[in-house]
Amino acid sequence: MKRRDFIGATGSATLLAACGGGSDSPVGMMSSGDMNPGTSGLPLGTTPALTEGQPLRALPRLANGSATAGVFEGTLVCAPTEIELAPGRRTTLWAYNGAVPGPLIEASVGDRVRIAFTNQLPAQESTIHWHGMPVPASEDGNPLDPVAPGATRVYEFTLPKDSAASYWYHPHPHRVTHEQVFRGLAGVFIVHPAVDPLPPGLVDTPLVLTDLRLDAGYQIAPNTGMDYVVGREGDALLVNGGHRPVLTTAPGATHRLRLFNATNARYLRLAFDGTAMTLIGTDGGLLAAPIAGVTEVLLAPGERVEAVVRFAADSVLRALAYDRGSMVMGMNGMVRASEALLTVRAQGAAVAPVVLPTTLRTLAALPAAGSFQRFVLGPSGMMGGMMGMTMGALTINGRSFDPLRIDATSRVGAVELWEVANPTGMDHPFHLHGTQFQVVERMSGGVTTPVPWLAWKDTVNVAHGETVRFKVRQSLPGVRMYHCHILEHEDQGMMGTLSVS
Repeated sequence: MKRRDFIGATGSATLLAACGGGSDSPVGMMSSGDMNPGTSGLPLGTTPALTEGQPLRALPRLANGSATAGVFEGTLVCAPTEIELAPGRRTTLWAYNGAVPGPLIEASVGDRVRIAFTNQLPAQESTIHWHGMPVPASEDGNPLDPVAPGATRVYEFTLPKDSAASYWYHPHPHRVTHEQVFRGLAGVFIVHPAVDPLPPGLVDTPLVLTDLRLDAGYQIAPNTGMDYVVGREGDALLVNGGHRPVLTTAPGATHRLRLFNATNARYLRLAFDGTAMTLIGTDGGLLAAPIAGVTEVLLAPGERVEAVVRFAADSVLRALAYDRGSMVMGMNGMVRASEALLTVRAQGAAVAPVVLPTTLRTLAALPAAGSFQRFVLGPSGMMGGMMGMTMGALTINGRSFDPLRIDATSRVGAVELWEVANPTGMDHPFHLHGTQFQVVERMSGGVTTPVPWLAWKDTVNVAHGETVRFKVRQSLPGVRMYHCHILEHEDQGMMGTLSVS
């Protein structure tokens, strides 16, 4: 297996979903005219004239209001804010504490975390979902526990042992998650280990990758009918809220890049010009050992990866073309041209390289599964004709999400083998709440391929026509979600509830 294929093989990157919508969905019925994927003001594929080439922004940090060791207390408020994305033009975004992306939260394993969240959105419920974090079901911020406009809710949990990883947080209210995220609501939560196995000298650099679609007035454009079918992709990619920013670093500096795909639906096939990466971590934290010589990684919506890169000279981070397939009859897969995301400039006095250890952590494979569950992704029906197209509800195992229904059950501590099948024509990212899992194998075209490396994941891409198997063990009781992380698909029913007891 080529080093470049690491992410797709282990399941540590790529995601998309089906199409359609229920009878009360924006695409329950749509005519052929509604299938235009363009924006409401700018021509299809037009990148707005945003300010670019500015220094890469450091993420603002959420202050710890606690004076007690081992306790982190903070406040997050989501509300509309205005940000100048182009000279003389102010765009209204939705932000946590006035920042897009939201504040970086940093804590350590064993810490007690209390976050007071106030929803100041004008007319929508919201939540904070701690994506990938092993928090109690009551603190998960799932759509069963909304926070009303004007209300405050305190999330409180303890970060368990071995939970060190790069996580992110975002809203998860039913039916409007997609809008709240594409309007700007997302942030990073880094959990540090008690003892860091990585050597000093690494430059810790979080890179939050989002996209943006504006209308002719430089305001957030609404979704089109096609967005509800294939998932919304913006016309401009941003890194830490900036368009094509510049990272200036010393020649030879070694960076620990934490890459977050915080888009609604865009797959990010990432590569540096002339510079290889060393993979050290996925959704659930560090790998057992570094994997050097990786030339590209594929991140689906919701996925994260950690890579160490030594910049001996100038370089450019690019999003390369990727075909995620299509669910629309007669429509080819959506493939965008390669796009520059970030310019790295190596300037000043050279610094010595940082040598990574040969072992990063102990990773043990989960034991043999004692039970099996199968999940099939897809719409309940779809047909096309001269008068347009009718899309069925987005489903898992033939059922669209119902918050009053339990779709699957698990036992605390039980190891299960989950099989997720995608018979549709489009990639779907599958996300499970409450725990991390270990991808075992992928099946496509009658060929079964074991994953070459052990890794912890909470989101796995299931390519069109593919089946993915993973082992999972839930440690905390309660009701959990599992769903496609194309946010338009999640909101239209490609989601289920798991009761863990």
